[in-house]
Amino acid sequence: MTSSEHPPPSTTRLLSLDVARGITIAFMIMVNNNGGAGAWGFMTHAHWNGLTATDLVFPTFVFLMGASVVFAIESRLARGAPRTQVVRHTVQRAAILCALGVVVNSFPFFALEHMRFYGVLQRIGVCYLAVSLLYLWNRKAWPIATALVVALVGYFLLVRWVPVPGAGVPGRDVPFMDVRQNLVSWIDRQVFPYHLYLDPPDHNVRDPEGLLSDLPAIGTALMGVLAGMWLRTRRSIPSKAAGLAAAAIASLALGALWAPWFPLNKNMWTSSYVLVAGGCSLTLLAFAYWAIEHKGWRTGWTWVWVVFGSNAIAAYMFSELLPPVLQLLRFRSGERTTDPLTFVFDHVFARVPDPGWAAFAYSASFAALCFVPVWLLYRRRIFLKV
Repeated sequence: MTSSEHPPPSTTRLLSLDVARGITIAFMIMVNNNGGAGAWGFMTHAHWNGLTATDLVFPTFVFLMGASVVFAIESRLARGAPRTQVVRHTVQRAAILCALGVVVNSFPFFALEHMRFYGVLQRIGVCYLAVSLLYLWNRKAWPIATALVVALVGYFLLVRWVPVPGAGVPGRDVPFMDVRQNLVSWIDRQVFPYHLYLDPPDHNVRDPEGLLSDLPAIGTALMGVLAGMWLRTRRSIPSKAAGLAAAAIASLALGALWAPWFPLNKNMWTSSYVLVAGGCSLTLLAFAYWAIEHKGWRTGWTWVWVVFGSNAIAAYMFSELLPPVLQLLRFRSGERTTDPLTFVFDHVFARVPDPGWAAFAYSASFAALCFVPVWLLYRRRIFLKV
């Protein structure tokens, strides 16, 4: 995906990258607020092994973050920022992302007894820190590609062959990738017992953004870094778009070939899942890059996605903090107590005859509501930078 040619000095922001990020964050908001049990299958996560469109959202965001790292670091270095300053800013940003993630998980009560320390923003922060420091250390393709291979193969070897304490060797003493008895979940239960995503007070299960699975998630971000490096070469725009498309096909094929031995699984962020999700991310970026940078389709359809994409963290934070605030506003409606979100769903969207369309209309409306404050920030040229 990368070239031996020296990258051009230009570090201008890519509109296509913002558009791809905007599409991703909008869909993320929709699936996180999908309207409940009536939602279509593709608007919900696979229970364990398997893949739905919803399972592609988070890795696409991580992938695009990796691509953005290349442009952000090159821009800062081109302006004369010392590497030590860039490193310090990187560490600070990662720490703030992790802190915001804890806020999102715990808001509004912040109950320490079962406070969740893993999470979406925490994983983004860890991946951002790892790939940024690696790219600052060596801005060539081969160390990035080598780290990607090590992350994916190393994770497979750990999950497949390292005995799970108290259970045994996966595939021999315990089913391979058992929901509870796997190395990833075991480590998380030791590091943060009773502070996990699936953590009712009476038992301690697992977390989909756990510690060991950060390793393949970093691989997802490294794929994005390679894509960003490719887009900064001196090749023509059609050649770059074709290269992204070719990489997408190769990644999808490798992931499909690996899946029978290491199943697609978002909860464990398996290596085959990294490759298949990365192929889908490359497809989205290839289309956006071809349509916007090559064909010049820059007006009209791009506006909503640019607004969302240029303030993605703000959009995500608003979408995660708004529901618990509204759920605190309890009031009587007929013979029962309800909250604004439930009231609106019951009296507006539930009247749609088809449950799937009712849930989809709710999720799309919620995303539109989240667009309003992000648009107001965009109009005032205010962007959440952490």
